[in-house]
Amino acid sequence: MTASGCVTVHGELEVVPTATRSEAAQALKDFTAAYNAADKAYDPALDADRVTGPLGAINQAGLKARQKNSPDGNPEHTPLELTDATYVIPKKAGWPRWFLADTDSNRDRDSGKLDTRWLLVFTKAGPDAGWKAAYLAVVAPSRMPEFAKDDEDRATPVAADAAGLAVAPEDLGKQYTDYLQQGTPDVFAPGATTSGWRETRRNTRRAGFSYQYIDQPLNRDTFGPLGLRTKDGGALVFFSSKHFERQTAAKGLRPPVNDDVSALLTGEVKSTLTKERISSQLVYVPKKGATENDGKVVVLNRLPGLTAAKGS
Repeated sequence: MTASGCVTVHGELEVVPTATRSEAAQALKDFTAAYNAADKAYDPALDADRVTGPLGAINQAGLKARQKNSPDGNPEHTPLELTDATYVIPKKAGWPRWFLADTDSNRDRDSGKLDTRWLLVFTKAGPDAGWKAAYLAVVAPSRMPEFAKDDEDRATPVAADAAGLAVAPEDLGKQYTDYLQQGTPDVFAPGATTSGWRETRRNTRRAGFSYQYIDQPLNRDTFGPLGLRTKDGGALVFFSSKHFERQTAAKGLRPPVNDDVSALLTGEVKSTLTKERISSQLVYVPKKGATENDGKVVVLNRLPGLTAAKGS
């Protein structure tokens, strides 16, 4: 007990590494095994305790849909392999704790695809909780910035309200969804998931159908942003968002419903179909005053997934 009356239990008040490297390696091993079991059987229960946040929402909804469409499991299952792992482990006080696993996957081997790294963020809610994967991003190694490290090779976490960045991590979700809706604020570098996606939605045309989009930030609990300071003073940040696409058909027409949508559908599709997607983004946020990319936030990867659908 300290003079202030505070008690340090399990390191809640002490700034410590969020995990040991052996603990991080075990978390990755446990996740991979559960992921493969769930994918082989198309059974969301088999990895439900290894995923959370946006990755959990996408994973569980996808497995639920595939289980309904293929109740005998995945006939084309190929085990996911995550190798050559390095662990970026920050130091922080309190819970939740988290770390980043930077891995090589077998998903781009012998396929002619660009070599990529799979980045997985694992979180732990408390001393008695298990490690769960909350974020996944797939990035080319050449696009990865260098992390700031201390003398013990530990990374520096970025607070949600951190000053000194072009955009504070807690504001990224709202600024991203506001941009998609309105075109402002213009803080994101042009690209397929920013200006390109906005333009695609604005120009979606199909005779007899109209389209509406609603975008919402997700900032709370396991959907909150997580970031690490980079050596140049910027930050690498994961954040999440929710997106709705509503199709309305003219009289005599009906929005098309494929198997994936049908498996997650509630209500009856008569004239409208609303699809709900969860999305996670990995971005590089420069420090304030940076000149590269005009000082704008660069989206390195976006991972969306259909999580619900409603007909009316």
